[in-house]
Amino acid sequence: MRDILEDAEGAAQRGDIGSGKANRERDLQKFPKKFYAQASIEEADNGYSIALDGKPVKTPGKQVLMLPGKLSAQMIADEWNEAEEVINPLKMPATRLANTAIDGIANEMQAVMEDITRYSSSDLLCYRAANPQGLVEKQQAHWDPILDWVQSEYGATFEIGEGIAFVTQPKETIAIFGSALKKHADPFKLASIHTFTSISGSALIALALAEEHLDQDAAWNAAHVDEDWNISQWGEDFEAQERRNQRWIDFSKADKLLKAICSDIG
Repeated sequence: MRDILEDAEGAAQRGDIGSGKANRERDLQKFPKKFYAQASIEEADNGYSIALDGKPVKTPGKQVLMLPGKLSAQMIADEWNEAEEVINPLKMPATRLANTAIDGIANEMQAVMEDITRYSSSDLLCYRAANPQGLVEKQQAHWDPILDWVQSEYGATFEIGEGIAFVTQPKETIAIFGSALKKHADPFKLASIHTFTSISGSALIALALAEEHLDQDAAWNAAHVDEDWNISQWGEDFEAQERRNQRWIDFSKADKLLKAICSDIG
């Protein structure tokens, strides 16, 4: 199932997007030139489609790119309007998510929910540092409140351990998490939640963000406690920063799309 989702999320993980003259020249060679003047949204019986100069956009799977409501559709249209010289899908994260939802997730929702649930069985928040004390305290400050929320909200108690040794989670805990995820059984919602999970390494952070227990910044900071600690100690190189910047774009766009979808469908 992760293979279905990799195209939507892989660019952020690989750091395929850069900046500067060399990347502009690469894009001009690699991607098709922009051929339309205006992207717009058009109302249909089952939602809103995206049109380029009046012609409907289709997904890679040849389905009409249809969103459930006006807010989410406008997000997609805005990405197409922001394209300048070429159509670079790596710079269109909301469009990629919508394509994935329509072509991949719509017919595989149970498999996607099971995949996210598997993340929870080896969740980032359950693997703690033994030292240094500064890192231990930061993990506690960012991660303990999320575990407390899951326990109080759903009655799911996750075990934590130190180091990289596998922590076996109670079967009932994973079952409770899976049940909680079912309320988000919508292709577009799951596309965003899977992106949160993949980028953060935590299904618990993803669920907390999806249910607005965490806002975007708090979720991002919780996901990057270890990375931020290492940066504070050793600094960060340019390429790592570029990759992180792109992950943030994908993460924040997924959050924006999820909120638009929730507003559109209630």
